[in-house]
Amino acid sequence: MCFECVKISRRKFMSYAAAGAAAAGYWTVGGALSPSFAKTSMSADEALAKLKAGNQKFVSAPQLCAAELTNNRSAVAKGQSPWATILTCADSRVSPELIFGGVGLGELFVCRNAGNVADTAVMGTIEYGAEHLGSPLVVVMGHSRCGAVQAACDVVEKDAKLPGSIKPMVDAIVPAAKAMKGKSGDFVDLSVRENARLNAQKVMAESEIVKELAHGGKLKVVYARYDLDTGAVEFLG
Repeated sequence: MCFECVKISRRKFMSYAAAGAAAAGYWTVGGALSPSFAKTSMSADEALAKLKAGNQKFVSAPQLCAAELTNNRSAVAKGQSPWATILTCADSRVSPELIFGGVGLGELFVCRNAGNVADTAVMGTIEYGAEHLGSPLVVVMGHSRCGAVQAACDVVEKDAKLPGSIKPMVDAIVPAAKAMKGKSGDFVDLSVRENARLNAQKVMAESEIVKELAHGGKLKVVYARYDLDTGAVEFLG
């Protein structure tokens, strides 16, 4: 199906959906079904700058990153307007809300799984955040010493056998490890970076919703690496 056909089909679907949504308190903006609260007015570049500034705050003065959760919870209880979507690892040491400066409730739309892989559930979540909630920025963020990426490297380098559902999960990361095998540098860390790049590329290439918003200047997709030791986020592309 061509890109124009996809856009036409989506418009037709959304027009049908909008008719039924009125009774539920929804309205449409730019052809997309949206809840009755204001989306962020922040651009992708502004969101990226805010993430960078927040991470610098986290690195230099982490004690200042505690959020005023009680007041913030009341303010966003009836609606959210996230200004960035973060796909990152499920690793317990990688918390986007802290890493980016003590970001409060309702600001980041977060997807997490082992190895920050853009699987079907994640792709749908990213699309929902972008089109439905108006999030203008998607960040795919790997991290140093990622266990899931290490497992993929072990599969490529040592033909490791993995049990249960861990195998298909890690199989999604294996292409990044294969691409980095034999290259100069730390094999795992190179694969972490490549895995983030490939998944950001996948989001752009396989989601017509993301592609359309990006081509219209309403969305940007970038990838990054978080350093567990320093707390710094390196934006790679």
